[in-house]
Amino acid sequence: MEIERKYLVTSPPENYESFPHHLIEQGYLSTDPVVRVRKEDETYILTYKSKGLLAREEYNLPLNEDSYRHLISKTDGCILTKKRYLIPVEHSGHLTIELDVFEGRYEGLMLAEVEFDSLEEAHAFTPPSWFGKDVTLSGEYQNSRLSQLP
Repeated sequence: MEIERKYLVTSPPENYESFPHHLIEQGYLSTDPVVRVRKEDETYILTYKSKGLLAREEYNLPLNEDSYRHLISKTDGCILTKKRYLIPVEHSGHLTIELDVFEGRYEGLMLAEVEFDSLEEAHAFTPPSWFGKDVTLSGEYQNSRLSQLP
């Protein structure tokens, strides 16, 4: 089960580029249900996600590079590219902010996601001051939706 909240970011912390990051490229074979292929650095993954905004089922299956290249060529919409910075949430002990800085078509867009162990933890979360609008329940900034916009 994936439980996460998502926020727009307009003013990231000054030092965000000093944190570890991953280079991500992903495309969608389907958006209902969500079936995604992703390259994260040199790892390749096929993901299924059920419906939902705050909480939903998620299954990840490993792919090899050849399978990824075959499947990414079959995706609908645009291929999303981004750098994902991993920033620890202060005083949480276990939470990590995934700050996605988009490139290509959505260059300039920044989204922060935090995954939680429970719905209670997600509802009790107080975002850092640099987080912008909470867009979790709007669905407007789901990557599967962004990939399909004209």
